[in-house]
Amino acid sequence: MIGRPSRAMLALSIGLAMIVAGNARSASEFDRDVAFSGRAVWTEVQWPFRMDEWGIGRAFVCKAADCGSDVALYLRAKVGFCNCTSGVTDDDELDRVGDLPLLSNAFVGLAEGRGVAVAGMSGRSRPYQVSLPLWHSQTAVAVVLHAKCDAVVATIVADRDRLAAAEQNGLAFLGGPSVRQWAKMALGS
Repeated sequence: MIGRPSRAMLALSIGLAMIVAGNARSASEFDRDVAFSGRAVWTEVQWPFRMDEWGIGRAFVCKAADCGSDVALYLRAKVGFCNCTSGVTDDDELDRVGDLPLLSNAFVGLAEGRGVAVAGMSGRSRPYQVSLPLWHSQTAVAVVLHAKCDAVVATIVADRDRLAAAEQNGLAFLGGPSVRQWAKMALGS
């Protein structure tokens, strides 16, 4: 849709510009033990989106020197938003539960989703082409992990030629100790 960008899109634009410019704030006290997944080094930055019914989440970046290209990972919990028995089992459910609309309402799947398992939670991931205002199109991977009736939702944004590696690094980070601890607190487990 062409027109005036929403406040969320302007916030995203400013947040991504800060990341590209290298103005990311340092990791929070909670994550001061910088998380590694292979060579990937993730640094927490300010959540660039407006608050909605799911609250604010956590945002991380991995610089090109550590991930091959700049990668952003957005993470939040959606308590009570998942099928309690089966979780997310198909792409329609992934589209509904995932957070791609934070980036843009203009997104299309690049491939079928696939099952993933991270830190004892199962779920689904799928790559997408996303139209971002003020920038060229970008690619992202939506990941939704199921824990009882709750979901851990991650969106990994990276260049298309590095998307598979970004997903692999992102999933490894999601399984790391700082994210597992956050998920335990956020989901009340």
